[in-house]
Amino acid sequence: MVSSTSSPYPAPVGGASLLLTFKGPRNTILIIGGDALAASRTFAALEAGMQVIILTRGLVCDELRWRADQRQVNLTDLGMLPSASTSLLPSAPDSNADAESLSAFLAKNPSISLICITIHTAHTPALARICHAHNIPVNVTDIPALCDFSFAATHRFVDPSTGGQSALQVGVTTNGEGCRLAGRVRREIVSMLPKDLAGAVRQVGKLRRLAKNTDNEVEECEEGEDGSVTTPNRPVPGWRNSAPESKDESSRRRMKWVAQVSEYWPIARLASMSEDDMKLILSGDSSQTTSSYSTQAPDESSLHKLVLFPPPKKGRILLVGSGPGHPSLLTIATHNALTKHADLVLSDKLVPAAVLALIPETVEVRIARKFPGNAEGAQSEMMDAAVEAARRGLTVIRLKQGDPVVYGRAGEEVLFFRAHGFEPLVVPGVSSALAAPIFAGIPVTQRGVAESVVVCTGVGRQGKEVKLPGYERSRTVLILMGVARIAQVVGAMIRNDSGNGEGLQNGEGRREGRPYPRNTPIAIIERGSMPDQRVVASTLGDICEALDSVGEQRPPGMMVVGWAVLALQGTGDTSVLEEGEERDDERIRKWLGGGRWIMREGIDQGWAEV
Repeated sequence: MVSSTSSPYPAPVGGASLLLTFKGPRNTILIIGGDALAASRTFAALEAGMQVIILTRGLVCDELRWRADQRQVNLTDLGMLPSASTSLLPSAPDSNADAESLSAFLAKNPSISLICITIHTAHTPALARICHAHNIPVNVTDIPALCDFSFAATHRFVDPSTGGQSALQVGVTTNGEGCRLAGRVRREIVSMLPKDLAGAVRQVGKLRRLAKNTDNEVEECEEGEDGSVTTPNRPVPGWRNSAPESKDESSRRRMKWVAQVSEYWPIARLASMSEDDMKLILSGDSSQTTSSYSTQAPDESSLHKLVLFPPPKKGRILLVGSGPGHPSLLTIATHNALTKHADLVLSDKLVPAAVLALIPETVEVRIARKFPGNAEGAQSEMMDAAVEAARRGLTVIRLKQGDPVVYGRAGEEVLFFRAHGFEPLVVPGVSSALAAPIFAGIPVTQRGVAESVVVCTGVGRQGKEVKLPGYERSRTVLILMGVARIAQVVGAMIRNDSGNGEGLQNGEGRREGRPYPRNTPIAIIERGSMPDQRVVASTLGDICEALDSVGEQRPPGMMVVGWAVLALQGTGDTSVLEEGEERDDERIRKWLGGGRWIMREGIDQGWAEV
């Protein structure tokens, strides 16, 4: 290395790699090995349009064998090469024969420009030396000292508009210092890049081809992808003068326009370029300038005065979960959506006023007009309203109680909006299925009491009955939207094999598995997390009478069924699974204080401070 403080040029610092990209059928790669890594290298080479030759002996992975059957690769058995021995196998002693065979093979195949060795034997270094002797760059897996090149950690972007693979790739190398870290860096880079970047690359590619006045692929012109750009900050000679442009001059001028648009336009604008936009860009007509998008650079020359009419603002739809009800349980994403981004909020009926109060007064809020018999109509009305507003360029917040995908009908709305041209963003919320029991002092899982939890609904689509899970002593069952049909739900759970529901409606066919003992604990949680929360707790045998005794219901409500209901009450009871069923009646009496049910209202005062 030569270094001089007086040199006008940077001094090279070793330790880097010369990053190149290879593609096209003029390049042939030889892969020696037949394992999964060889298959991965093969796939990467095929995507680059390269010819692939595979040399292996013995085991060949299914993927490589399949690609050979499909004639995507040339698969050759080492044993078929002249003078080949079995020395590539770990037990084979002779490496000279294999080296000679490989040397002869390379001499007969001068098109091979890269070699990748994925096998690991005592003779692998000898194979690498043969590659070096033929002046062919080689990569040997996990032996950096033998490598002339390495494989970067790469990512190929998907074009969101087509769903297919795009031309955009990124690669990361640590030059052998940390391969696993390179993969992580790649993921970090990809996660931070705009999602429509691949679309921008596609549209700029179309613009370049149009600038070249051909549909064929064109070579890089005026700029390199490494940033060595001849940035046009002054008029091109011959631009807008009396002398007519030659074809080459016209092409160069157009390519300078492409370079400017690529450099200065927002990525989203590039991705949304229409063919008319492209023609206007290449025409250089600045008479239609009324847009905020511009290629204007510091030099005020006419080359940089191109401005286009912007496309109409595209609306968007967010499916947002509002949590169980308490406004402090909103996620930051939900809070930002409601207070900073919303143009229109379409809210479910059960979202509490405390959450709606956070929405700025300038934002229109509509509440779903859902009532018995009109649920489907109200749902359709809200979805149609969201699409109509989004088409007008508005940001629509479809606000749902709890989490949108936990019995929130988010799935059908996602498909509906997608079919109408809008891919909604689904923002999770704290689900009432898990949060409401916490507010009621009930852990849905607890060591020694409940080892699993099931979330289900008490009423199916359009009011149809659903099957409930059978009894498992170690399981907590959370039932949403079933309090209004408490008699049918409880009847289905405790019905015995004879079909006798003990005065409750027969639940035959509505349960999968064993019936529940009548003394199984159950808690009804109404308006969970809100100041007027109410919890009614009893056993399955007495809960219907208990609920009738406390007055009108307070929707929304849910049921928690299982021994976790009493696990943390009073001094606690965490030995349910250890002691078995013999003491169940005793623990129920202790829990209920000798009564048949208990009722609690309100939430912990600490939440007022939070």
